[in-house]
Amino acid sequence: MSEQTQLNENQESKGLGDTIAKVTHAVGLDKVAESVAHAMGKEDCGCNKRRNKLNELFPYKSNQ
Repeated sequence: MSEQTQLNENQESKGLGDTIAKVTHAVGLDKVAESVAHAMGKEDCGCNKRRNKLNELFPYKSNQ
């Protein structure tokens, strides 16, 4: 992902968006989304923006 901050598999997810990002990366869908976006003339697939919005809407509770 061009603008996406890559998550380490061991890094704790902040919300639903991080979890979805980990799953899509594990199965290779992140690269497919990026390829489709480039083929359609876009610089970015929008995954990072979507991930951040999902984290905002569905955050996980922290133990702090």
